[in-house]
Amino acid sequence: MADFDWLFFMEVLVGGLLSGVMYSLVAIGFVLIYKTSGVLNFAQGAMLLFAALTFVSVTERGISFPLAFAITFAIMVVIGIAVERTVLRPLTNKPPITLFMATLGLSYIIEGAAQLIWGTQVHGLDLGIEDVPFDVGGVYISQFDIFAAVVAASMVLLLSVFFRYTRIGLGFRAVADDQFAALAVGLRLPWIWATVWATAGLVALVAGLLWGARVGVQFSLSLIVLKALPVLVLGGFDSILGAILGGLLIGASEKLAEVYIGGYFGGGIEGWFAYVIALAFLLVRPSGLFGQKLVERV
Repeated sequence: MADFDWLFFMEVLVGGLLSGVMYSLVAIGFVLIYKTSGVLNFAQGAMLLFAALTFVSVTERGISFPLAFAITFAIMVVIGIAVERTVLRPLTNKPPITLFMATLGLSYIIEGAAQLIWGTQVHGLDLGIEDVPFDVGGVYISQFDIFAAVVAASMVLLLSVFFRYTRIGLGFRAVADDQFAALAVGLRLPWIWATVWATAGLVALVAGLLWGARVGVQFSLSLIVLKALPVLVLGGFDSILGAILGGLLIGASEKLAEVYIGGYFGGGIEGWFAYVIALAFLLVRPSGLFGQKLVERV
């Protein structure tokens, strides 16, 4: 252990944790929808792509960053509310597989609409943050990773405060705990669902900008949702705290695995190691670290 490079270990670990924060942000979009309606929204990736593509296409037409963000946010709110009204609401009380297939089909519709409106070319997205190493006590950390993690963490904090202390947030929590009890006390479920879908659109926008700046705005961006699935398995599909911790665990473990054991497998294990962890977790704790255990009477 005397030859072990602890500074390099910390560099890899911190880089993984910062990536994990971005995974968490994507996963929270899933949690918001699943928690209130029980729907695994596979269209979240397509919404992320559509948001990033819309933003960069608008800015390329000479519109300033703040105005482009406001325009894109308004569009994502409209999309979120439209999805809730045209897809979720008519399928209320349908089997989960029906709802999942509906969101899967919706993802292709949104991607097709993005291609039809904005085209298929790859766009670069510059947020004004240089991706250069930053020395923190001998540990070199990407300046962009720090920025992205701060933005993602701020977004998570704002959502937590919103859903814990605002009237709409309290309504959201009531619906998440028991839809029938929420109806009994006069809460309007369609209004709560529409708000949650609009919030999911905002999450998709922020996540799309961060990931678009890192890997480019292209149609493979929609596959980022696949990175969120192991996060949800670890943390639980209905827990925001679980999404945060699950993202950190996945981000750190896949980076460390790639560096320290990847050579034994020929390298490239970062792309699939998270799914190995998720599969192992499903075998021992299917509900995740913070997910609610489903108890059914038979």
